[in-house]
Amino acid sequence: MQHYAVSFVDSISEIGQETWNALSGTDNPFTRFEFLHALEDSACISAATGWAPQHVVVKRVEPGMDETVAVMPLYRKNNSWGEYVFDWSWANAYESHGLDYYPKFVTSIPFTPSTGKRIFIRPGEDSEAIIAKSKNAIEELADRIQASGWHVLFPEQSQQQAFSQAGMMTRSACQFHWFNRDYQNFDDFLATLASRKRKNLRKERQRVAAAGISFRRLSGAEIDAALWQDFYAFYQSTYLMRGMKGYLNPGFFRALSETMAEQLFMVCAYKEQRLIAAALFFRSSDTLFGRYWGSAQDFQFLHFETCYYQGQDYAIAEGLKRFDSGAQGEHKIQRGFEPVTTWSSHWVANPDFAAAIARFVEEESGHIEHYQQQAESLLPFRQGDR
Repeated sequence: MQHYAVSFVDSISEIGQETWNALSGTDNPFTRFEFLHALEDSACISAATGWAPQHVVVKRVEPGMDETVAVMPLYRKNNSWGEYVFDWSWANAYESHGLDYYPKFVTSIPFTPSTGKRIFIRPGEDSEAIIAKSKNAIEELADRIQASGWHVLFPEQSQQQAFSQAGMMTRSACQFHWFNRDYQNFDDFLATLASRKRKNLRKERQRVAAAGISFRRLSGAEIDAALWQDFYAFYQSTYLMRGMKGYLNPGFFRALSETMAEQLFMVCAYKEQRLIAAALFFRSSDTLFGRYWGSAQDFQFLHFETCYYQGQDYAIAEGLKRFDSGAQGEHKIQRGFEPVTTWSSHWVANPDFAAAIARFVEEESGHIEHYQQQAESLLPFRQGDR
């Protein structure tokens, strides 16, 4: 039987790029060292922003061995911003009973509602034992600092099941993703839609073109400092319209451009040769991720063209199989984005609240299932074409 020791570090730098990436891989842009380090190094995440790193390091305990066999991102949170798995009602319930919901522990990719691995374990190791040992260590740490619980956000399904087997409750939610079914071009995709839906999409794209708006797609290496500056202004404008400030700062985007440009590309919209909007995308070997966007002017359907249709065009041209466009958005359904299930896993320290939250999650799951069925019925595809 293998024996493991768990420790915590307050910076991903203490683990190091080579060790982290050897375990996580670099295909998923959000779980690689460079992305997570950029968040820390730019101070987008810190104790001051409510995301204090407390990453998990697992080592195999054997005589003469000091080798890391698993790592997991972990943050001590004093708020629920930037998570996209909403637990404000849980926090309010704690407060109404005179209890503290914060701090809590969260395993996630900050500000990034994208499914992926959440614990990275070297092949051949006892993953069940590692997850159980890590959970026990987090529970002990939570007890010492009076944290209310531990939440794993957007794990891939196999890991969600592993966390469930370790005693965590499972919560489901819904996103909308687009799937490339070996289309040769955008017209191939349109041909799978019902006639009226196909006409609507063509009309939207034509309306943007008729406004004199043109587009360029630039790889990460082609994005210069001036363009990054313009993009950041657009990005902030999106949040300002909601009365908020964007979570990310120029230093974060600059770090990405320097360390992982090969996984970035930007769609730029121009009118009369002036940049008016931009959207930043990430990619893996088979998936496109749409993440940040903003504009200086508001044109009808500009958002859909910049963030969705240009992305679908790119995915088809590059042979990518899936387009993950982020959280929420029923407006995506008529544009061919299909409902998919996402998960989160939860351990709550207080037994009474754990029981109440378990009942809430069970009831909520029925609503989520019904919502997805309704979304399925609204998809624009012709019968038999998906």
